[in-house]
Amino acid sequence: MGYDCNVKKLKKNNFRQSKVRGEVASRVRVPGGRIDAASLAKVVEIAVKYGTGEVNLTNRQGFEIPGIPIEDVEEVNKALQSIIDASGVTQAPNKPGEGYPSSGTRNVVACPGKSLCPFGCYDTKELAAKIDKLIYPNDHHVKIACTGCSNDCAHVRLNDFGIIGQTEPQYNPDRCIGCEQCVKYCSRRSVGALSVVNGKIVRDTDKCIGCGVCVIYCPTRAWTRSKEHYFRVSLLGRTGKKNPRLGVDFLKWADEESILKIIKNTYDYLDAYQDRGAVENKEHIGYIVDRTGFEEFLKYIMRDVHFGPKTEMNGRPYWGGKRYDQTNELRSSMYRFSDRPYDGYSGIPREDQPQKKR
Repeated sequence: MGYDCNVKKLKKNNFRQSKVRGEVASRVRVPGGRIDAASLAKVVEIAVKYGTGEVNLTNRQGFEIPGIPIEDVEEVNKALQSIIDASGVTQAPNKPGEGYPSSGTRNVVACPGKSLCPFGCYDTKELAAKIDKLIYPNDHHVKIACTGCSNDCAHVRLNDFGIIGQTEPQYNPDRCIGCEQCVKYCSRRSVGALSVVNGKIVRDTDKCIGCGVCVIYCPTRAWTRSKEHYFRVSLLGRTGKKNPRLGVDFLKWADEESILKIIKNTYDYLDAYQDRGAVENKEHIGYIVDRTGFEEFLKYIMRDVHFGPKTEMNGRPYWGGKRYDQTNELRSSMYRFSDRPYDGYSGIPREDQPQKKR
C-alpha cells in the first residue's frame, strides 16, 4: 500500500506488533488505572472504527486495541488525543495528534486506595499520576505500582518499585473502653503489634507495619490515622523467564517527596548504565543493578534525598534468586514423578504402591 512500516517507530509510538500480518495493537496509557467515561467511550469508538471491535484489558490497568491496520496508525493517533489530554499523560516531544511518544516505563499501576477502600492509607491514583508525569516519556523498562495498604492488592512486590501505604496509628487512651477489638484484629489480620498493659493498649513500634487495621476496627475511635502519610518501598521485584524474584523492602515510614526523588534519580542511573545495545529489548533495571552492584545504584538514587526522622532504610537488601544447593549425587537420586507414584500434595512417593523399575 506504500505505507512506510517502521516497526521500531511503531513500538516507540506505543503500538504492539501483531501476529497478524499488516496489523498492530494500540496500547492506551491509563496512569493509576483511572479513566473518565468519555475517554472509555472513545476507546470503544476507536476499537469499532479501526480495530476488531474488541478491547483487551492489560495486566497493568491499560487498554489494548487490537486489529488496527498499519495504514490507519496516523488516524488512530489523532483519535487518541482526547484520551491523552484527559489522562494528563505528557506527550512531549510528540505534538498533539502524533500519539504516545514512547513505550518506556510501563503503565503505573494503582489499587483503588483511600478514595474507595476503607483500608487505603493514601490516594494511590493521585500518586500514580504524579509519578507518571515525573518520568514519562522515556525508553526505560521500569515497572511501578502503588497499593494503599499492606494488603497489597496491587501485588507491588512484583514491580521494580512497589509503594505500600502506611499510617502511624494515633492512640487516645481517654476514648478507649478496653474492648480489645484492636488487639484481636491486629492479631488476626495483621502482625500482632498490640497488647494490653494495665488495661490500656500498647503498640510495639518495631513490629507495627502501619496497616491501620486497629483504626478500622476500633468502635470508639480511640485509634485514628496520622495526618502524615508514610510509605513502605519495595525494590526490584521482577517476573519473566530469567531469575524471577519478589521485591525486597528497602524503606519504611518514608515520605512522598523522598520516594519521588528516588524514582526520578533512578532514570539518571539507567541513562548512565543501560546497555545501549539492549535498548530495543528494554533491558530490565534489575539486571542492570545486578551488573553494576547495588552500591552504585544506591549512590545514584539517594542523590539530594533527605529522609524524615522516622524513615528506616535497608542498606544492604538481598534478593533471593535461584539457589540450587544440591550436589550432583543428591540431584541424581531425586524422584522422578513419571516413575514413582506420589500423594498429590507433598510429592513424596507412596510406599503402598509398586514402583517402576528403572
